[in-house]
Amino acid sequence: MTLFDPETLRSVLGTGLLSFPVTHARPDLSFDEDAYREHLARQSSLPTSGVFAAGGTGEFFALTPPEVAHVVRAAVAATGDAKPVVAPAGYGTAQAVAMARDAEAAGASGVFLLPPYLTELSQSGLVAHVRAVCEATGLGVIVYHRANAAFGYDAVRELTDTCPNLIGFKDGIGDVDLMTRIHARLHGRLLSIGGLPTAETYALPYLEMGVTTYSSALLNFIPEFALDFYDAVRARDAATVYRKLDEFVLPYLDIRDRQPGYAVSIVKAGLRATGRDPGPVRPPLTDLTPTELGELKALVEKVLPA
Repeated sequence: MTLFDPETLRSVLGTGLLSFPVTHARPDLSFDEDAYREHLARQSSLPTSGVFAAGGTGEFFALTPPEVAHVVRAAVAATGDAKPVVAPAGYGTAQAVAMARDAEAAGASGVFLLPPYLTELSQSGLVAHVRAVCEATGLGVIVYHRANAAFGYDAVRELTDTCPNLIGFKDGIGDVDLMTRIHARLHGRLLSIGGLPTAETYALPYLEMGVTTYSSALLNFIPEFALDFYDAVRARDAATVYRKLDEFVLPYLDIRDRQPGYAVSIVKAGLRATGRDPGPVRPPLTDLTPTELGELKALVEKVLPA
């Protein structure tokens, strides 16, 4: 296991694409650790810069805290020294603090702080929440700007000034104004990560705002396509990016958008379509219908390597 101090982790994660693996489940919805470890071994062999265990694509919201701890330890064991593993934390502040501490105990290299559960938040309350998590661990912390965890620029600046181990900001809202301010005024102090669902859709314009990396769910089932796409983005090869958007990403979005929650379900379906069944999604999500799975399989087959 390779340990990363926060500054090193920030630098390393910004150099490549980020893997957000699904969490494998048996038919009874229990965690399938053996299948998950096999998947993580494949993911960690790819030229990516980090693995985010049990994140949004990994159904964090549907796992119990003990299951999250189990998944994180399985990810650390399966990944080994290949690259950093970032563990999730979330829900209320006390639970998020406990998860951050457990992530450090499990040998993770960083913490991905997902939005608190349900309640509305003031900016001062959100700052206090993030600060408590940062103070609970020596690991680098990345916050997820999404849902009720909607940060204003002043809150981001205050946290950056007062939390030395706050290293990253993942945008899941599409707040161009905020991302521009962070890039212009906090340049180099935070790693900006693209985090809108199916981040490839926004990767090229976000690059101009300093977003050098993003979470790719496509890595789970079409890694060659995802990595080629990322290379085209970093090279600012607009012709290739828009060709790939047209041939796969946009038709994929047409299927994804048919039901709320399909942004996760379609990733597991993608693995199923390539012969590596990760098991069902957990309620309250629902799996794709057989017809939709057939459509996705036909689409995936068009971009698989010959």
